[in-house]
Amino acid sequence: MATVDARKKSVVLALCKHLSLDSSAVPADSLDSDIKSLYLNIASASGYEVNHSDEVLKWVEFAEAFPVALDACLESLKKLNDELSGKAVLLGNGLKPSEADVIVYSVIHSSLINLSDTNKAELQHVLRWLDYIQHNQEFVGLFEKILVQKPGFKPPVSKPDGAVEADSKSNKTEQSIKNVNKSETDISKDKNKAKEKPTGEKEPTKAKAKPADKEVTEKENEVSVSLLNIQVGLIRKAWKHPSADSLLVEEIDVGEAKLRQVVSGLAKYFSPDELTNRRVVLITNVKPGKLRDVVSEGLVLCASNEGPTVVEPLLPPEGAKIGERISFSGIDGKPEDVLNPKKKQLEKITPHLFTDDKGVATFKGIPFMTSGGPCTSSITRATIK
Repeated sequence: MATVDARKKSVVLALCKHLSLDSSAVPADSLDSDIKSLYLNIASASGYEVNHSDEVLKWVEFAEAFPVALDACLESLKKLNDELSGKAVLLGNGLKPSEADVIVYSVIHSSLINLSDTNKAELQHVLRWLDYIQHNQEFVGLFEKILVQKPGFKPPVSKPDGAVEADSKSNKTEQSIKNVNKSETDISKDKNKAKEKPTGEKEPTKAKAKPADKEVTEKENEVSVSLLNIQVGLIRKAWKHPSADSLLVEEIDVGEAKLRQVVSGLAKYFSPDELTNRRVVLITNVKPGKLRDVVSEGLVLCASNEGPTVVEPLLPPEGAKIGERISFSGIDGKPEDVLNPKKKQLEKITPHLFTDDKGVATFKGIPFMTSGGPCTSSITRATIK
């Protein structure tokens, strides 16, 4: 278990790395200061705009008060787990961990690494957050990497047509057995009743019923994700919408001769610089239209929690090729050239898009797949639209 001084040293090294400051610029006697003073001095020395907000100071105080003893720290970790249940990160937009995330990570790391698997099982949100920090910060050599077990994802599987047919045959067989067991007397009575029908009485006209299987197929097609042309894109440029504070305009490369211009409601969550050169997932066969007089030729898919207070564009893996189409296991079909707004196809499909408890983007539980793997988000169990 790390001592208080060892924790402070970890905080110094991690913050310096996070803020691109040479750690030798921090005086050795600064370890006598509390974590708040360390943060303020390092941020000031790096030229970084010091954040004095209550939220930042709240997490600095959490780090300062975090217990050293293993049994005592478990309760604090459980409180942190509850706090992270609806968040991607402690503070910020989820694309880059904040200084508060770095400080808390530095302090709790040594406690987490010593926890038993049983205790770790109670901290799934903390471990998901920790795994995200490890993959987004260059902390090689500073902290031992904590391996987070991720159970394999098993999408819910629809009952195969063959199984439905087998069930149907089974039901028919059961019914046949019942009919065979029916007494000859009952059968005879049924025949006599049929003969007693008054002459001239016509059998009621039966409406031609639409085959059930055809009806089900048509309904499934209405909400099939194969109607959407979902592609991997790269934002080459982003800027603020000239007449709407909540909107950003992006030029996105999807492997075509011309960049696509897309208008997104992301200004509240990201600056244009944060989105530039970021990989995204977008629907490219929506009908082009204008949003406050600016043409938009696509729809960037984002995961969001309730509120929403956190919104994040889906992230394709590094191995995915720009312009490749997202695929879904077991679902084939050609996308519409252009979605018909009158059919409300998009409105019928998006309620089935969400991230699972590992952050994997899915349609009805089936992952968004690329040649490099699944598309993900740091926001788990979130809606996608």
